[in-house]
Amino acid sequence: MANHVKILLVDDNPMVLGLLQGALTPLAKVTTSNDSADALLKAVDDPPDLLVSDYRMPGMDGQQLVEKLKSRPKTAGISVILLASKADITERFSNHEPVDDFVEKPFFLKEATQRIKRLIDKIALEKMAKTAPSDGVVRGSLAQMNVIDLVQSLEMGRKSCSMTLTLDRDRCEMYFKEGQVTHAVYGALTGDPAVFKVLGWTGGNFQINFEGKSNKQTTTLNTQGLLMEGLRMLDESKRDDGGAEEEEEDVLLDS
Repeated sequence: MANHVKILLVDDNPMVLGLLQGALTPLAKVTTSNDSADALLKAVDDPPDLLVSDYRMPGMDGQQLVEKLKSRPKTAGISVILLASKADITERFSNHEPVDDFVEKPFFLKEATQRIKRLIDKIALEKMAKTAPSDGVVRGSLAQMNVIDLVQSLEMGRKSCSMTLTLDRDRCEMYFKEGQVTHAVYGALTGDPAVFKVLGWTGGNFQINFEGKSNKQTTTLNTQGLLMEGLRMLDESKRDDGGAEEEEEDVLLDS
């Protein structure tokens, strides 16, 4: 599903460009460029869904590239992630407009990929919503986008909706208000425990109804809190089962 998302990746460092391209290609359709002028031409010719660009580059920098793209109706809606130092983010992007997110340099490849993936998933879900049937319900398989990815996407998009998850005879209902999980039901479980029960699902199906609402408040943690606690519990469960895997060696990059 996320492979329908088009990324334009821009960096003047060939090593960083190649490693990011390799990491993101399984997640989306990636086009690369090693300078902003070439990137601008490519974006105007075939607008991507997401621009991932280094900030400091010779000639036109990443901020100028973004400003030029945002000034054109054809490319104004492109989502943007900039690769920038902490100092540049603090000094030059105080209001973060018109950037959706940052990857702070230097960065580990795995961490950067995960951060970019969150926005890829959000874009993929929005594309699905635009092509939803007349009933306005988005349907899909958890093999395409798992529960954690779905919850993160709805949070990033600040969506208000209901989400139904099914796996064989098991069923969970979650309700969101502006991206926050407010109510969840899984059998006899409600609230936080109901969410924790399904975060590890990678099989089954989902339905998202953007008209679905509930006035109930059964969760005690915000969405990020639910995800963090749920992931901690999943990790503990894997360790108790003897299934802990060795961490893959990561790569630290600074373009």
